[in-house]
Amino acid sequence: MLRSLTSHSGSWDFIIVGGGATGIGVAIDAASRGFRVLLLERSDFGKGTSSRSTKLVHGGVRYLEQGNIPLVMEALKERGMLRENAPHLVTDLAFVVPNYDWWEAPFYGVGLKLYNLLAGKYGFGPSQILSREETLQRLPTIKTEGLRGGVVYYDGQFDDARLLINMAQTAVEQGAVVLNYVEVTGVVKDAEGFVSGVIARDVETGVHEFIARGKCVINATGPFCDSIRLMADASVQQIIKPSQGIHLVFDHSFLAGNSAIMVPHTTDGRVMFAIPWHGHTVVGTTDTPISSATEDPLPLDEEIEFVLANAQRYLDKAPTRADVLSVFTGIRPLVRAGGASNTAALSRDHTIHIDGSGLLTITGGKWTTYRHMAEDCVDQAATLARLPDRPCVTKTLPIHGSHPYSSGAPGVYGSDAGKVEELASSNPAWAKPLHARLPYMEAEVIWAVRFEMARTIEDVLARRLRALFLNSAAAIDMAPRVAELMAEELQWSASKREEQLQAFRAAAAAYVLPTAAL
Repeated sequence: MLRSLTSHSGSWDFIIVGGGATGIGVAIDAASRGFRVLLLERSDFGKGTSSRSTKLVHGGVRYLEQGNIPLVMEALKERGMLRENAPHLVTDLAFVVPNYDWWEAPFYGVGLKLYNLLAGKYGFGPSQILSREETLQRLPTIKTEGLRGGVVYYDGQFDDARLLINMAQTAVEQGAVVLNYVEVTGVVKDAEGFVSGVIARDVETGVHEFIARGKCVINATGPFCDSIRLMADASVQQIIKPSQGIHLVFDHSFLAGNSAIMVPHTTDGRVMFAIPWHGHTVVGTTDTPISSATEDPLPLDEEIEFVLANAQRYLDKAPTRADVLSVFTGIRPLVRAGGASNTAALSRDHTIHIDGSGLLTITGGKWTTYRHMAEDCVDQAATLARLPDRPCVTKTLPIHGSHPYSSGAPGVYGSDAGKVEELASSNPAWAKPLHARLPYMEAEVIWAVRFEMARTIEDVLARRLRALFLNSAAAIDMAPRVAELMAEELQWSASKREEQLQAFRAAAAAYVLPTAAL
């Protein structure tokens, strides 16, 4: 990618700042239309919000309750297209709403029937009312006292960071140049004062700085988008009101079976989920306003207690702090709406904003609707840059790894699974597991470095493999061996390897939950 950047002559059509779902989605759309695309990410792809979601590809049941029918319909349609374009990473999942009062079954039954009807041909399966016995069959670890029955409906589940890596590969296959660990430090303006490029620095070397010029600069940095806008114009009003959400991860025994729980009303009125994911149980989320976004957000003690308390209301095996294997925190880039103080009430629709400097910012939205957001963004950016009108082709564009696709469960690597197995068989040592409690082998580290642009131990253990999200203690145990493998691949010195280990342990601390309340 660096060679492609330095050998490029002339101006790019689009320079995209930000390597999360929104930025990578825009890169795929623009490159697949034949535009010249450069994407720069200051950390790793998906380091922020895009790897820290609830792991759901969904229409948003709570948005239906809010009456935001257009957003629900759009998300349900995108959910269906995403399953078709990335079937190795997007799967159906049954969600059960347990009923403890007489009115809940008919009330939620009608609402979820409407939810399924809105999906039309993109539906994942019909909803139905369950008896008490049927509910217990699907949720054997649910609290039984007072249980009357339930309602089941179907939505989508995915591995967010793995999908993002495959999306980055798709963007490259379409002709885009995408780079992680290249930070935009400033903007370039033309004689009329309009943004015409960026100044960027290679974070790995810390010394290589360059200027890239483009017809349109697209700011897709999520909760950090105001910082890029201020580079272009110090007088702009900030548009982001950030909110954070946390998830707690437990072992599989807390949610035995293959169905998820959807709690329609928690103690603060939010929806909460308990879902099976990679052999573990993920419970969340919260919606807590914060003053500013940080790259490594930390969970607040009241958020931890909130999730535990609500999980204890529904799970027969009441989880405690000591049961938490990992905690992860993400930040929502919500767009300000007047004087709204409750971030849960802010819209999840995306916003495209063009400043007087000509900088185009896209923010807000949902993971599920990234493709539609990208289509809208490229349409407007092409008009702004006076580029040719070219139709979007991503509705049926397969994501890397999806084809040829076998029903033989290739896992998160999709059509690359055979190549990963070949890599493991090429060196018997690489076929060894990295840890007894997680299903990862050494060959996957080599694969991540050679073919997925992993540059740090955190890149591997948090986003190429999901070890840090699933079991923080196991990930910390795995780190020294991962460091050895990466050092050999990337020619690290002994001091560089130790530096990497220290950096990973510092980052991993945010995923470790103290066993006692603060």
